[in-house]
Amino acid sequence: MSDTDLRPTGPDSHAEGRPARAAVVVGGGLAGVTAALRLADAGTAVTLLEGRPRLGGLAFSFQRGDLTVDNGQHVYLRCCTAYRWFLDRIGGTDLAPLQDRLSVPVVDAAHRVRTRSGEGPRLGTLSRDALPVPLHLARGLARYPHLSLAERASVGRAALALKALDPADPALDQEDFGSWLARHGQSPRAVEALWDLVGVATLNAVAADTSLALAAKVFRTGLLEEPGAADIGWARVPLGELHDTLARKALDAAGVRTEVRARVTSVSRTGTGRLAVDLPGERIEADTVVLAVAQREAYDLLPPGALDHPERLLRLGTAPILNIHVHYDRTVLRRPFFAALGSPVQWVFDRTEASGVTEGQYLALSQSAAQEYIDEPVAVLRERFLPELERLLPAARGARVHDFFVTRERTATFAPAPGTAALRPGPRTQVPGLHLAGAWTATGWPATMEGAVRSGVSAADAALGVIGRPRDHLFRETA
Repeated sequence: MSDTDLRPTGPDSHAEGRPARAAVVVGGGLAGVTAALRLADAGTAVTLLEGRPRLGGLAFSFQRGDLTVDNGQHVYLRCCTAYRWFLDRIGGTDLAPLQDRLSVPVVDAAHRVRTRSGEGPRLGTLSRDALPVPLHLARGLARYPHLSLAERASVGRAALALKALDPADPALDQEDFGSWLARHGQSPRAVEALWDLVGVATLNAVAADTSLALAAKVFRTGLLEEPGAADIGWARVPLGELHDTLARKALDAAGVRTEVRARVTSVSRTGTGRLAVDLPGERIEADTVVLAVAQREAYDLLPPGALDHPERLLRLGTAPILNIHVHYDRTVLRRPFFAALGSPVQWVFDRTEASGVTEGQYLALSQSAAQEYIDEPVAVLRERFLPELERLLPAARGARVHDFFVTRERTATFAPAPGTAALRPGPRTQVPGLHLAGAWTATGWPATMEGAVRSGVSAADAALGVIGRPRDHLFRETA
């Protein structure tokens, strides 16, 4: 899908009296749920099949005793128009509100200062004003203490150069972001304290391992086009309440037949030109099918000839995310979240209220590009990260840890390396009626919730075009 705004255009407008057309969506993550809703709202009879026991894909919740735990901390930005539509469509907007204005506390463990409670890390804030671009960032950058005056000036010049790039230019995908930053005068400290602080969290890779095209997309869209684009939103409830419970209600209300624990084994063409989806004990025939699964699974399910170069799906690498969960016996953090420098800790979120904790405080550490730690035993991670939290949070010193555990997503996202664009297929295949969705497809975005929803919209629109249904019932797409 092209880089467009997605705006509601009103209720279903499909023509009455047409024969019902049948669609199957394989995969119940954000891409699959989006595709199913879009198809159903256009008057298509939809079956959604998910192999797991719940919807939500890699943005889900589970129970650990009395604790409701998200597998990882997920945030979105005001510029994520598709995911914001998704929240509205399932009735979850109020449960995942946005900041009024971008404000990110950033603490530097390597630089200590005196505080009222003793020595602690230096605190700064990344923020914006209600001024036109690029002035909206000027005052926040001028006050950002983790960069020198010269580094702040060089960041401003690099940002203006980045704004002039076109993320759709194929040449940009052949270069890594780190090399571009070096050529534009960015010191290692500037990369650590700003570019990677944002980029690792959104791209799941450091600048040196990131396609310049994807980096340009993230920074232009989030920071350099609209003043409020980077304002942060996150769920104040468990993700499962949004992506499973509310999504299921929306699917039910739209008339979608939703089946979980339904593992699809093959997709094929029938003798009548329809598509057949097989799972143990059942075959479902449909006019159109959307495969909204991970790239490896899509490769296994694609019929012969569906893509010219299906092996490219296997060359699209993956990147891990590690999440560390700590339940303290007391409050140690009085902000909803912060980012860290000079420490292996990246981002820390207070999930106490959302998780149902009634005693103490529950923090979730989100560690992107976590190749170094993803396979370490829990005991090793505990020994490494608890002292770091005490460095960053003086109030944690002496606090008792009720629980310490980790969740690991070894293939959380596709790896956004240079050359990635050529490996990401669009929604259409060469098998009539068969379409692809997933954050790894050619959305122009990195592997985010926004990218997943956009892929579902794109695949459903392509499918509706094939079966002759209207495609403007939900969105108006503008350049």
